[in-house]
Amino acid sequence: MYPNLFTIPSFELFGWKIPSLTLHTFGLMAMLGFLIPTLIMRREFERNRIDPEMSSNIAVAAIVGGFIGARLYYIIEHWNDFLRAPSEYIVSGAGLVWYGGLFGGALAVLWVIRRHHAPFWKTVDIVGPLLLLGQAFGRMGCHLAADGDYGPPSDLPWAMRFPKGVVSTLHNEKLQELYRQMHPGLPVPDDIAVHPTPLYDIILAMTFFAIIWRLRHRQFPAGTLFGMYFIAAGAERFITEFWRTTPKLAFGWMTMAQMISIAMIITGILIIRARRQSSQSTAKPQKVKQAS
Repeated sequence: MYPNLFTIPSFELFGWKIPSLTLHTFGLMAMLGFLIPTLIMRREFERNRIDPEMSSNIAVAAIVGGFIGARLYYIIEHWNDFLRAPSEYIVSGAGLVWYGGLFGGALAVLWVIRRHHAPFWKTVDIVGPLLLLGQAFGRMGCHLAADGDYGPPSDLPWAMRFPKGVVSTLHNEKLQELYRQMHPGLPVPDDIAVHPTPLYDIILAMTFFAIIWRLRHRQFPAGTLFGMYFIAAGAERFITEFWRTTPKLAFGWMTMAQMISIAMIITGILIIRARRQSSQSTAKPQKVKQAS
């Protein structure tokens, strides 16, 4: 694909040498993935009489917390390699895991909400669905950069090759081994077509976002949309994991990401149930008082 959109070559200005500058597709999409949801968040905060300035703080917290969480998760996954060369894992721009970013970003965002003394459930009902929108932009960055998030070899009409990707499909030993397992006895091509898994992520994330976002004007107990986000995010990743090359850890087919996805789905159901029960318990005394 196109890891780099363009490069401005180095040049001299008033005797100073200006280094070359490259605009990476992943960086651009990641920026849009934070900017666009933040603008929408600000508008929704204003509509719901929540401090709109908090939207910028939430965005920054999500970026910083997400990066730290994603890096820590990756280090834990590759602990032995990290001990051998820690600087490569700390300084490198590669090595980010989505679930680690989710947890790190979520903790940072919750800290911001608490610091601003904002209505918690009302606020996260706005923030939660927008995370799906931001995720879709991030996955487009992964797809354009071809950073290795693509799936196993495929013969489907929409299968793609990424010979110029960050993690190229050309002469890729891991893909070639998978191809031999899937097609024993057949010659292995130099460049192997694979499932464009980030596109599957985008389709599901945008579909779930559209559904939840349309429901925001309906009367639900505060926190319901946040619970729906957990269910949607967990279901989305659980489904797309079937078209990834992630190691299977449980029952011969389930990955770590799918186990975390199940936990997210259960968490979302419990949130919705708890918020409904809380709403019903606070409504009952009011009905009794009116009847008297």
